Amino acid sequence: MSFDVAVDRVLGHEGGYVNHPEDPGGETNWGITIGTARENGYHGDMRSMNRNEAIVIYKRAFWTRNRCDEMPFAVAFQVFDGCVNHGAGNASRWLQKAIGAVSDGVIGKETIAKTNAADPVKVVFNMMAERMTFYTAIKQWDHFGRGWINRIAGNARYAAIDLA
Repeated sequence: MSFDVAVDRVLGHEGGYVNHPEDPGGETNWGITIGTARENGYHGDMRSMNRNEAIVIYKRAFWTRNRCDEMPFAVAFQVFDGCVNHGAGNASRWLQKAIGAVSDGVIGKETIAKTNAADPVKVVFNMMAERMTFYTAIKQWDHFGRGWINRIAGNARYAAIDLA
C-alpha cells in the first residue's frame, strides 16, 4: 500500500471547510489548517482549496516530512493520520512511545530504525492507545471527542486490514 491509499483514508475522515471557534487550528479545509496551508505554499482562500491542492500539501507536510515511506504501511498510516489530526509532533511522540524511542517529537534515524525493528501490531495498537489517552486529556474533548473516537475506530478497522 502507499500514500495514495493513506490519503484516501484520511480524506474519508476529513470534511470540507470548517472554522469552528473551539478548534485552535482556525480555518481548516480537507483537514488542513490555515497555518499548514500557508507554510506549504497555499495562499488562496481556505474555502477555495481543492482536493488536489490538499493532497499535495498532505504529501509534503505530513507523509514525506515524517518519513512514512520508510516504515511499514500499517504504522505509516497511523502516523500520517495522527499528523493530520493533531500535528506531527504529537504523532511522532505517540510512535516514539510505542517503540520505546526518545520521545522528542521528531522522526529521525533512531525512530525509523526502532520502528522497522518492532512488531507492527504492537506499534499500531500502542499508538492508538497513546492517541486515545491524549484525546481525553485535552480541553476540546467535549466538542470533538465523539468524532475522534469514531476516527480511531475506523483506524482500528484499517489496522485489521493492514496487519493481516
